[in-house]
Amino acid sequence: MNWDRKETARSLAAVGGACVVAGYLRYSIQAELLRTSEILLIGGGVLLLAAIVIGFEYIVNFFSKRSSQLGTNAIILSVAVVAILVLLNFLSFRHSKRFDLTTDKQFSVSDQTRKIVGGLQRDVTIVRFARPSDSTPDSQRFEDLMIEYKHLSPHFQFKDVNPQEKPEVAKEYGAKHIGDVIVASGQQKVNLEGSPEGGFSESDVTNTILKATRDTVKTVCFVTGHGEKSLTDSGVDGYAQMAENLKRETYTADSINLVTGGIPSDCDVVVIAGPTKPFFPQETAMVSKYLDAGGKVLIEVDPETDPKLDTVFQPWNINVGNNVVIDASGMGQLLGAGPEIPLVVQYGDSPITKGLERQMTYFPIARTVSIADKSKSDPEAVELLKTSPQSFTKPKLEHTVKYDPKTDTLGPLSLGVAASRKVDDKSARLVVIGDSDFATDQVLGGPGSDGDLFLNTINWLAQDENLISIRPKPETSRHITLTVAQGTALAWIDRFFLPGIVIIVGISIWWKRR
Repeated sequence: MNWDRKETARSLAAVGGACVVAGYLRYSIQAELLRTSEILLIGGGVLLLAAIVIGFEYIVNFFSKRSSQLGTNAIILSVAVVAILVLLNFLSFRHSKRFDLTTDKQFSVSDQTRKIVGGLQRDVTIVRFARPSDSTPDSQRFEDLMIEYKHLSPHFQFKDVNPQEKPEVAKEYGAKHIGDVIVASGQQKVNLEGSPEGGFSESDVTNTILKATRDTVKTVCFVTGHGEKSLTDSGVDGYAQMAENLKRETYTADSINLVTGGIPSDCDVVVIAGPTKPFFPQETAMVSKYLDAGGKVLIEVDPETDPKLDTVFQPWNINVGNNVVIDASGMGQLLGAGPEIPLVVQYGDSPITKGLERQMTYFPIARTVSIADKSKSDPEAVELLKTSPQSFTKPKLEHTVKYDPKTDTLGPLSLGVAASRKVDDKSARLVVIGDSDFATDQVLGGPGSDGDLFLNTINWLAQDENLISIRPKPETSRHITLTVAQGTALAWIDRFFLPGIVIIVGISIWWKRR
């Protein structure tokens, strides 16, 4: 029996090609290169190579024909076009550019997420343990969000794992329930917790990544005993929501009493939020001594109060005015606020206010806080918050808000100062703001960026400048509520009026052309 080299080469090529295709399909479906897929790909490649060697003479003869050369040119041209398209697709994937045209940037990640995820210095892996049958609209939105995160950093990775198929992976990450999402970085593994309404928001994910990648937890100590805002007060004048926000940014918020315990050594930042009663001289001395040793302090002083902290302010070249700021620009009306609530859209050049340039903050009943002598260079100081030129001061809050040149000062007025100075190898920092209500639960629920201002201030004081950002905003509800009559009218338009117009236009065109 004669050996037909040509037929053998064809058979080997067919079988080899089938093996390669089968191996690739198995790899694509299973998302990992298992032994069977490996054997198919390697075996198929060997068979294809053998087919080329055995049938080499016939291949050369085939391509020497004119018709084959023309066909080869066409194939080469097609392959070149495909290669160009693949290259363009690859480049667009590696250097993607997306445009979000929604008014509140609903489909774009926040400045905070870009800074934290884009600045990752070590690998972070988010693993979701779920079954394919558990897919919901919330899970699809989460997958879309993960795609956004992947674009931000090569150190970020997202995996979907079915715990029933791979229980050993669930055990490795500490997942205990279907639907658990674990954020892992090095030895740190943190369970991602969603909102009570369900699903995982961008803020949930970003703050959990922050927890998984930070090695130390800093403490923010809130002074009590003088009528300050309380971390446990969940009312409109409380700081309960701000305490939760600090926790989400991996800070520990504690209350301290200077009389009974002084300033503990583990306090990274001290906050005095709106005292209504005066400090004892020894308490004031504690705060000054803490600053002189390189400490970091935020003091919020409301109008018409005297906490007796002037001996703290004076060495830092800060002047706290004995007044109330009135904003006659009318900008506060955009928020339903009166002239006693100054709105700020101009900010000083400081890391604290970076990113706030296009944001607004407002301060319910505030006093001026300014640099006392601007010719001094020690400490380095910046006036953070500037009111409009139409604002002015009043000695006290009155029913009339008319400007009096004899007693009042015209704006722009400063409502806050950030100052710093070197103390040996440390950086002592002090921020004074003429209002404490801007960080209460009531104001945080409003449209301003007061929460970002407060958290950015804590970030700067704690020397966590990489966390200073504009944080994710809640999604804007775009639901339209219709009355019964409006709903009926819309249904008639949709079912009869619009189709009727199309039918009439079609009949008119047909009539003209018949």
